[in-house]
Amino acid sequence: MDREEKDFLLEKIMIEYGNELVRLAFSYVKDTEIAKDMVQNTFIKCYKNLDSFRFDAQIKTWLYRITINQCKDYLKSWHHKMVQVKSFIHDTAKSILPSTEKAVIDKYNHEEIKDTVFALPKVYREVVYLYYYDSLKTEEIAEVLEVSVNTVKTRLRRAKQRLAPMIKEEELNGR
Repeated sequence: MDREEKDFLLEKIMIEYGNELVRLAFSYVKDTEIAKDMVQNTFIKCYKNLDSFRFDAQIKTWLYRITINQCKDYLKSWHHKMVQVKSFIHDTAKSILPSTEKAVIDKYNHEEIKDTVFALPKVYREVVYLYYYDSLKTEEIAEVLEVSVNTVKTRLRRAKQRLAPMIKEEELNGR
């Protein structure tokens, strides 16, 4: 594949999958700008390895796997740990300042469902996100996460079992 073909194919891939990869990365790193960086790194790796891609797998699942690995590497990094500490300090200082009722209600409404899903352990959160938000089939999720289809089905079932009481509790608390 010559450079012009690679450039064209990468541009097509970026247009088709860019937004959903950013959403996927955001589900891991919980920061829009960092998620965009993770996807940019994904596209760089994609470009470098396009010649070796055999197209016997779907390009989408290949990109998902690269993105997830980028995010997991980032979450293990020293830089991420320092960002968390700075964020904690910033949030603590911000919470001391008075805020308006509307801002609190808006934040609460937007965060409610996300917090419930993010409260799940990572193995369940991954499959819930990929299945419900990105509408991947269980076979695709298995390929992306490099686990068996039965493992994906089990994790989905267990995630639903864990989410049911959480959602009920939120409804009872008037949320």
